This record gives sequence, structure tokens and C-alpha cells, in this order.
Amino acid sequence: MKIRKTDYGTIILHWTLVGATVIAFMTGLRMATEAPGHAWIANNLDWLLPRHRTWTWHMPAGVVLASVAVAYMIYISKSGLGRRVTVDKMRFKGLLGRRPARLGSISVMLHWVLFIAMAILIVTGGMLFFGVASGYVTMMIHWYATWVIPAFVVMHILVHFSIGGKMQLYRVFRPAPLPPPPPKLDPVELLTMLVEQSEKLEEAEAPPKKPAPAARPAAREPMPAPRRMEEPMRGRSEQRMPPGRMRPPPAPSKGNSRRRNPSFQANPFVVATAAAIVIGSAMFAADYYAEDTVTVYRIATSDAPTLDGDSSDRVWRNIQPHMVTTNQGDNFDGTGESRVWIKAAHDGTWVYFLVIWEDPTRSLKQLPLIKKADGWHLLQNGFDKGDENDFNEDKFSMLFTTLPITLAADRTFHMSSQPMPDKPATLSGRGIHYTPAPNLYADAWLWKATSGGPTGWMDDDHFGPPAEPTPDQVKGLTPYKGGFAPDPGTANYSDNFVIDREAARLGNRGVRPKRLPKDVGAMTAAMGEINLDPNIGESEGARWFMTEAESVPYSAEADAQTPIGTVVPGVLISGEFTGDRADIRCAARWAAGHWTLEIARKLDTKSKYDVPIKNGVFMRVAAFDHTQIRHTRQIRPMRLEVQ
Repeated sequence: MKIRKTDYGTIILHWTLVGATVIAFMTGLRMATEAPGHAWIANNLDWLLPRHRTWTWHMPAGVVLASVAVAYMIYISKSGLGRRVTVDKMRFKGLLGRRPARLGSISVMLHWVLFIAMAILIVTGGMLFFGVASGYVTMMIHWYATWVIPAFVVMHILVHFSIGGKMQLYRVFRPAPLPPPPPKLDPVELLTMLVEQSEKLEEAEAPPKKPAPAARPAAREPMPAPRRMEEPMRGRSEQRMPPGRMRPPPAPSKGNSRRRNPSFQANPFVVATAAAIVIGSAMFAADYYAEDTVTVYRIATSDAPTLDGDSSDRVWRNIQPHMVTTNQGDNFDGTGESRVWIKAAHDGTWVYFLVIWEDPTRSLKQLPLIKKADGWHLLQNGFDKGDENDFNEDKFSMLFTTLPITLAADRTFHMSSQPMPDKPATLSGRGIHYTPAPNLYADAWLWKATSGGPTGWMDDDHFGPPAEPTPDQVKGLTPYKGGFAPDPGTANYSDNFVIDREAARLGNRGVRPKRLPKDVGAMTAAMGEINLDPNIGESEGARWFMTEAESVPYSAEADAQTPIGTVVPGVLISGEFTGDRADIRCAARWAAGHWTLEIARKLDTKSKYDVPIKNGVFMRVAAFDHTQIRHTRQIRPMRLEVQ
């Protein structure tokens, strides 16, 4: 049996492409587990997918894919192997021909399907990474093109097995030297060969000549010797070859293409490798020089903005906003994306941010309760798993970190339901936030439309080392949150309900309000027009929290006086923000499908949980549309440049 082999260059490029594709595909699937509707990936493949440094493996793999793709095109062009992937009339006819021709044509067509899918993945991946047209449509194109890869792999193996069995598949493990390409056709030589062949046929078909009768020779003058005819096209004289013999090939001239010397057969691969290195370096350089920056402008103390959620302050009118598209969230009318505009200024003591983001609804319904004939019910659709996606308030977060890497989220977010084997798994099946080293913190600011936000406070939180789980978290009764926690201090809001989780797990209601309104009618009026459709927002002026002053502690007597059908806010406002948690003040307004949020915090709070606002700090933003944890995200952080 003939042992089939493949040239060294093809084998090296082939397996480099395979390795990069596997890394990109596996890390891409892990990232997709965080997107809405893709929980089935984590449920079935969580054991197989990577759990750490997902982004910082995915992006270099994409660069290698792009570089190898270009290198392969150069290689087959320089090595004379272009016929492998050429699509012409013969290929299309081969699809209807005999089995060998059909399989060969199918193989070529499959390669072009792969080339097109790779081009789409590279282009859309670049658009998502650099924030160019990085919205929902681009994301979905990238997602669907991804699935072409495993489909191609299966078809590619089956077709090659059908062509030559196991020996055909083993070719990619058996390297051989690259054969020299055939010489280019010389038109003059071809014409000469055709003329000679024609003369041979004429001589073979001509009837034999009769010998002439003998005659006495007559005396004649000697004839001059025949002159050789000069060959005008060749520039040299040559004798006519005897019939039936083929003229030897002419010596190469300057006008003819030079044949490649077999001793330099590696040249096409060297050229392709050099091109791949140049392209990969250019892509890394583009990432470095295309870094997003947000300038924090210096202003006078007298020009500090008033925190009222109004962007008409003079300081904001004079600053050009930085826009970033965030995506891969949930809701937002099904797109999961929101564009965010950011302005920043400081007066030497305080830093101020103006943030405007797209949100189609003003969502304030934070886990309300409704009284039915059989008692109280908590309106939720995932809260018990820490993944409420319907009855939740709008939120906005800002993450600040000094971690010296471009893709900072890989140090603070770990994509798996259980990234740490010694800690509880998440009930939501999604990843958790924590930092990888002791005393390493990332600063997280979290604004909430109902909890604390309307009273002028923005939660000051952090991502730190993984916390020790509580007994309820170990039992799976409450979600484990990893290293996410509020800064030390108190807040002025809390949940207005008590849950008996053991009773709820056994199928009983297990929920009741902490407090009930003194005046049900007044509370209902304060909540505005009540619509329990999560996708319908609240009107201007409505509020879905209840204060201590307008409520009473829960009792059977107060419950009996509350009519069936009453909706009670799920947030109770009581007390004040204190400690490190009280570092950030804010005000927000919603209008015409946009939230406008003004923020103020000291440049340096001196807290170990906070990141000072200074040059070189990285910032990320995320928007929540009535969802607990499924916020939008941005791939590349923004670097602060403080004047």
C-alpha cells in the first residue's frame, strides 16, 4: 500500500490552525455561557470548558488564527499548491461526476466554507474587541459563524476518509519535502513541438515514392552549399531535427520564469511564516495604540456640577463625551446591549462623572410582594438562584482597577459555576467575581434605581479574595457571591420581606413582608400606575420603596386589614449610609429611553477597598435592565487620564 504524505509547510500550518481554533472555540463557548439563553452550554460542558483567564486566551488565539490564515494563502501561492483550493468549472462539474471527482470537489468546497467562516469570525471578533459596530447583530453573526467550525471538522474528516481511508487521514502526520512546481509553459516551445508533431504525422501518412529511373548524369556546375536559415524568434541557428525526435527544451532566458531550486524548497514556508509574524505583531500594536481613554478634566471648585441628574451644567457642556457600546446583557428590548456616554472632571479633591446610557424602560419594581387569597407571594423569576431577570430594578456599575493587564476582567471574574473546588457552586450556574490574591481589591460602584439611588447614594462595593461561605450558602439555600461584597459600613435600604427558605424548598409559600403600609391607598398612589409586566416601566415620579415612617411592622392584625390584590414594595428605606460604603453621592433621571446619572466621590478616599482616581487606572462600565446579574459588558477597559 502506498504511504501518503504531505509537505512540511502544510502540516505545520494545519496543526497551528487546529490548536488556535480549539483554544478560540473552547474559550468562546465559556464566554457564551454568560450570555442570555446559553445556560445549556454550562449545564452540559462546564466540566470541559476553561475556567480562568478566558479572555486572555481567547484574544491571542484569534490573532494566531488571522495570522495563519494569511500565511496559508501566501504559502499555497508561493509553493505552487493553489490547485488544492481552486474553484473552477471543473470543480463544479466534478460535483456531478464520478466518486473520486465528486469527493475532491466537495473537499475544495468545504475548504471555502471554512475560509469564509474564518473571515467572518476574524472580522466580527475584531469589531467586537475594538468596539466598532459591536452591537447585537455583530455578536449574533459571530455566534452563528462559530458553529460552522465544528461542522466543518466533522465533514472534513468524513470526506478525506472517503477519499483514501485511514491512509488519507494519516497524511497530516507524515511530513515530506515540498516537490518543486512544474516549469511554466513556454509558448514558443509549444509551437515548435506542435509543428514537429504535424510533420511526423504527414510523413507517416504520405504514400511511398517510386524510385526514379536511372539517367546518365549530365555535367553541371557545382551548386553552392545551402545556407542555414536563421531562426528569427530564437536568435540563434540550429539544424533541423530528424523526423520523430523531440526537440530538447531551450535554455532558459531572462524572459522566462526561473525554476525554484530544490535546495530552497522551504522558502515559501519561510515567507509565509514571516508574513504571519508581521500580521500578528501589527494586530498587537493596533491593540496597544487603540487604547480607549477617558480624560478627567481639571475644573475650578466653583464649576463643580450640581448633583441633580441634569446634564445642563456648564462643566458638562464643555466636555466631549466618550462613547462605548456594551453588550451581552439581558433585556434591553431583547438586544442585550446599551450605548454609554461618559464625561469626567475633577477639582483637585472630588471627581465627578456624568454617565448617560440607553435603557428603554424606567424599571423600579425591585422584588415586590402581592397578596393573594392564599397569602403573600414574592414576585420573582430567579431570585432564589441569585439570578432574578424580571422583577428587578435598573442598575449601573463602574469598575476601577489598577491591575496591569488589558483584559482586567480575567482577574476579577471567573466563568464557571464552581471555579473554586473548595467553595460552593453558584446557584445560577454562572461565574463569580473575586480577585486572585490576598489584599488585592477592585473598586465597584453600583447605582440602583430603587435601593438607595433615589435618596442620593451609590453603593460602594468591591471585588476581593473569595469569602468563606456561610452555612446557608454551603447548604445551597442562598447564593454564594465569591469575593463581591459591600465596603464596610451600612446602607439605608433593605429587603422588605422575610423568606423561610426551608419552607419554600418544601413547597410552602415561606414568605411575608417585614412591614406593611399604614395607608394602603397612599402607598399605591406613590407607586404610580401598577403594571406587573416586567417589560413595562414606571412613570415619572413613581417610587417603589417604602419608608419606616409610612409603614408598620408586620402583624396578623395589619395583614387582615390589607386587601387581597395589594402590591407592596420590596424595598424598605431606613437609616443612613455610613462608613466606607457612604463614599459616593449621586442623582439620576430617566427620560426618552435614557438614564442620566451624576456621580461624585473624593479622588482618594484612603480606603484599602477603593481605587484612587489617577492616571493609569482602568475603568469598565455595565448597565442592568431590570436584571439582577445579567448586565452588559465591554471587552476592553478604558484608561483614565487625569489632568
